[in-house]
Amino acid sequence: MKTIGPKDLPLAEFHNALLTAIAPRPICFASTMDKDGNPNLSPFSFFNIFGSNPTRFIFSPARRVRDNTTKHTLQNVIETGEVVINVVNYSMVQQMSLASCEYPKGVDEFTKAGFTPIASEKVKPFRVKESPVHIECKVVDIIETGTEGGAGNLIIAEMLLMHISPDVLTADGKIDQNKIDLVGRLGSDWYVRASGHALFEVPKPARNLGIGVDALPEKIRFSKVLTGNDLGMLGNVEQLPDLDSVAIYKHMNKDLNKLHQSHTNDKFKLELLLHKMAQQLLENNKIQDAWKVLLS
Repeated sequence: MKTIGPKDLPLAEFHNALLTAIAPRPICFASTMDKDGNPNLSPFSFFNIFGSNPTRFIFSPARRVRDNTTKHTLQNVIETGEVVINVVNYSMVQQMSLASCEYPKGVDEFTKAGFTPIASEKVKPFRVKESPVHIECKVVDIIETGTEGGAGNLIIAEMLLMHISPDVLTADGKIDQNKIDLVGRLGSDWYVRASGHALFEVPKPARNLGIGVDALPEKIRFSKVLTGNDLGMLGNVEQLPDLDSVAIYKHMNKDLNKLHQSHTNDKFKLELLLHKMAQQLLENNKIQDAWKVLLS
């Protein structure tokens, strides 16, 4: 392991290491307005949601690493106490990046980046029409974490209204993760697209406690084939299949039967092949079937 402390590297290099390691990060595309009514639009990836009742979002316009100056977004929310958080999807990521240019105060990033401003209902800052979700917020607190370059300014915002495009909804009115096609921020120039083959599901642990990896038979727990993810899936069952169901499964499964018959005299080879078969079942989320193969 490479071990470093906060002061072991030049600040810019350390900052990049953090952004590369703590990723992907959701993006807050923050629309604000100064006291004179001038709009500003800027993305921040120090961002997340921190509660639903009340609904709290926190994003941080950090002090610039190179010269310790603060950003227009921070100055605006101090003046007005309002912000619209727009989420960022793949179809708008290049324009969003353009909006991150450090234009002089008073320059309208909506115009520069080619976005369409639409009026909000509860706050003065505009919403971004091209974004699939807009969240109108009032700022309830601002926490300064330091006074040197790279220090954060935690803007704590409470949701007043959320607007969701019908284009990203399922038939029953829920957000479809593929349709919304979000992007996340990585380090340097890298982003990640959260759709298609990049998406996968991990069932939440059983309501009743799973048996745990420590309860797996040693030949499974120390398998040369099964990965940590495989063991996690196997350990998330409440109980093992009974012997009768294992016997029935073995009798009905021709491939499993053939495997046993052809390797009767080579237990090590049989175990290896059974673990590979179980792994393929786990890849298709067939956990009970995988267990029956392993216990056969």
